[in-house]
Amino acid sequence: MSDTIFSKIINREISADIIFEDDISLAFKDVNPQAPIHFLVIPKKPIATINAITEEDRLVVGHLFYVAAKLADEMGFAEEGYRTVMNCNEFGGQSVYHIHLHVLGGKLMGWPPYTDKPKALE
Repeated sequence: MSDTIFSKIINREISADIIFEDDISLAFKDVNPQAPIHFLVIPKKPIATINAITEEDRLVVGHLFYVAAKLADEMGFAEEGYRTVMNCNEFGGQSVYHIHLHVLGGKLMGWPPYTDKPKALE
């Protein structure tokens, strides 16, 4: 896997508003937030897509969700609720090929998240 913007953030080659870090993961605010609260939780191990997750990666991926829940609780929005999203490949909306868990909160989320209407009609 080639260097991604996320590997550059992990290596401190690019700055980010980091809110959590441990040996396994890093969490930082999304630069293009889609909700009042929007941050990403990424593994330090480079895994390109959900399809590339191996049996050995199970604990790493589970840890991302653990960190999301821990931060939601610490930041005070866990009880009101939040959404987690992990996109996979082009049709899934993945733009950076290093898995990342979006955590969105601070507003009521709608469903479904997909619409086939052009942006101009929404």
